[in-house]
Amino acid sequence: MSAAGTILRRNFEPLVLSVQVVIDLVVVVMACLLAWWLRETLVASEVLGPVADMARTAGEAIAAAPSDVAAGAGGPSADQLAGAPRYSTPLSDYREVFSITAAVCLVCFHSFGLYSPSKSLLNVEEYKAVTKSSVFAFFVVLVLLFFLRDAALPAEDVRGIYEPLLWLHGAVDLNVEPDELSRLTLLLSFLFILAFMTISRFMSFRVIQRLHQRGIGNRNVLVIGAGWTGRKLQEKFLHVPTLGLNFVGFVDPDPALVGTWIGRGQVLATTDNLKDTLGRHKVGEVFISLPEAKEALVMDLCAQLDALGTPFYVVPRFYHLMSYNVRIENLDSIPLITRTERRESLASLAVKRVFDICVSLFVLLLTLPLFLVIAFVIRRESDGPIFFRQTRIGQGGRPFDMMKFRTMHVANCTDAVAPKSENDPRVTKVGRILRRYSLDELPNFINVIKGEMSVVGPRPEMPFIVETYNAVDRERLRAKPGITGLWQISYARQDAIHSNLDYDLYYIENRSFLLDLVIVALTGFAVAKGTGAF
Repeated sequence: MSAAGTILRRNFEPLVLSVQVVIDLVVVVMACLLAWWLRETLVASEVLGPVADMARTAGEAIAAAPSDVAAGAGGPSADQLAGAPRYSTPLSDYREVFSITAAVCLVCFHSFGLYSPSKSLLNVEEYKAVTKSSVFAFFVVLVLLFFLRDAALPAEDVRGIYEPLLWLHGAVDLNVEPDELSRLTLLLSFLFILAFMTISRFMSFRVIQRLHQRGIGNRNVLVIGAGWTGRKLQEKFLHVPTLGLNFVGFVDPDPALVGTWIGRGQVLATTDNLKDTLGRHKVGEVFISLPEAKEALVMDLCAQLDALGTPFYVVPRFYHLMSYNVRIENLDSIPLITRTERRESLASLAVKRVFDICVSLFVLLLTLPLFLVIAFVIRRESDGPIFFRQTRIGQGGRPFDMMKFRTMHVANCTDAVAPKSENDPRVTKVGRILRRYSLDELPNFINVIKGEMSVVGPRPEMPFIVETYNAVDRERLRAKPGITGLWQISYARQDAIHSNLDYDLYYIENRSFLLDLVIVALTGFAVAKGTGAF
């Protein structure tokens, strides 16, 4: 590896974060400039331009008229017209305001965790942070504009005690009065910042994903423990390349497992040879996945890794319990884990329901011509009904009939395992196209209007699968099933729903209106790319 490649590998995250700061600065400045141009060039010229032309014409007429006529009739004088309000604010007047906006935005982005090297599930927390930080920065700038305006000077006899504060205010106050600035420009600036930052982050995540897929910036990781949780970690490393984690293999306390292959990973050694294994494979991080092991063994491994200076993470004993929102309490010196009670308020439920109805009506009205075209081609290709109805289990275990466009031959429309390949003989030619772009799920919006489903939520399962649920699996039934969700837009979409419970648990524990908006936006990208089901 070249010297440049070595530097990039060792300093990938700091370099990426530094570049991201520069990109964010450019994005914020471009958003502000676009807002100024849109307001001053379009609005001022098309709406206020005619008024300014009339004032200019009137001024020229008065200047050309005899003085006695101009002074007669009680019309406005040339001096009065000269003091008419300006309808266009030059860019120089916004220079300080836009500089403050850029500085405040970068500080808010940092405060809301946008420059943290750790990433959330499908980057949904980062998208939420973009919205929160942009809105917070908007109010901070408004407050600063209020406090940095020119202040009235106190009387000379009491000015002495305020002299230090006056000097400080004079050093930082604005050279332009906030009242002279366009409120529309400021509002458009932050709307563009929110939109451009969302798009910019989406593109950045995709670029970083491509780099990691090519092995650039990846960190070698080792998993201690080749059991069930260790295999789940391996699946995450392989399914989610944006993590930047290169899985090199397992280490297990059992000598009989050394040399065996588990999935796509080999058991390299026992825990007795941990130091040599870390050095031989240049391991940067270690994941301890021994939830059933004795506490003494886990603590000993933690001590060894700490002494070697190797970052490590421990998968907790109660794997699914930690998927919930929990808090740590203490009973004297004994730590206790308890589940945080989380009940949705009536207001949040009402907002979600209104959102579901509005989105569903909009989609159904917008795609009504497409409904007719799809219905025609389905009936033309094969005999049978246009719609496919299937019993699914909804919130609280209540069954309902879910509607979809029929994508399979009638003889194959049964409660069976979903197609895993686009060449599945059960699927019709039209059905392949509908499933690829998720068009077969458009009738689901009728279920949403009926209150049986939501736009965003866990995907509903068939009854024979729900009958096999254990206590953890039944947590999916706490929320109303949705047309889209985290699993539907994840890398694990092609796997079975019930084998990726983590996505649904994450959504149920962190659901909010903002999270729903993020998922809907990401769904739009996924549908446009044609990454639907087979």
